[in-house]
Amino acid sequence: MNAIEIRGLKKSFRGLYAVDGLNMTVPVGAIYGFIGENGSGKSTTEKLVCGHLVPDSGRIRLFDRPYTDAGVRVRVGALIENTGCFPNSSIYQNLMMQAINLNLADRAGEIERVLRIVRMEDEANLKFKKCSLGMKQRIGIAMALLGDPALLILDEPINGLDTDGMRIMREILVDITKNYGCTVLISSHILGELEKIATHYGIIRQGKMVQELSAKEMEGRCRTFTTVKARNMEAVWNELRRMYPNVRTEVRAEEGAVRVYDVDDTEGIVGRLMQNGIAVTEIAKNRIGLEEYYIELMSGKGATA
Repeated sequence: MNAIEIRGLKKSFRGLYAVDGLNMTVPVGAIYGFIGENGSGKSTTEKLVCGHLVPDSGRIRLFDRPYTDAGVRVRVGALIENTGCFPNSSIYQNLMMQAINLNLADRAGEIERVLRIVRMEDEANLKFKKCSLGMKQRIGIAMALLGDPALLILDEPINGLDTDGMRIMREILVDITKNYGCTVLISSHILGELEKIATHYGIIRQGKMVQELSAKEMEGRCRTFTTVKARNMEAVWNELRRMYPNVRTEVRAEEGAVRVYDVDDTEGIVGRLMQNGIAVTEIAKNRIGLEEYYIELMSGKGATA
């Protein structure tokens, strides 16, 4: 069973499609990284899944039931755009108002639970307006977690956070999935951070799904490469081209290095270059990460082997 299953989803605004025939599958228990440039349809898709917008056509199913089903709607929590909190009220008061709105039974106990999840037990009485951006994002997640949802939908929750704030957010999201059995759909432009926690990815462009894959599949598709640095990059590039005529080799001026793909022979490279009078200042083996994989996919170069 999948937490989210979308088929042929369409949504237009003034005749222009923000979501255009989208297919999407989010497995139960996944941290699903939803990736795409601004205007690609990420937020619109999330709002459609949450029921904030009505689709023109297509099908959305949550936990194998229609997304409009009242029984499944209560299993969805979301943080899209902003937390919607009252600035002069405390964190606890804001959570209590939401708990009342959701008609929760053990409101105080539920508030205590979500504050513990987001590491804010000691800040419950702090006014919302005095909270940092990272704290406000965590409060928004706490609001979305009230009622113990099975699916959490987050729109750009780590954007704008400092290093420590992103670390805490990563820990919270992993904790939610591992210890509370919640599936997470998260969009973000900070792909390096997303790569550290996501188990699955969906890459969207112009309202269409370009590619869906698991983190393991992405790791298998991302090409390995050897980076070589020397004073004369052109000489390195020419020599590597002669050494490996059938593989991709490129000068990366912004890195001050030459890359040779799908080659794992650092000793052989250093030896060959030294024989030809080229002193290597640095050599390292690497793998294309999520950000570069995404950029190459979008540019049409392809990041797969």
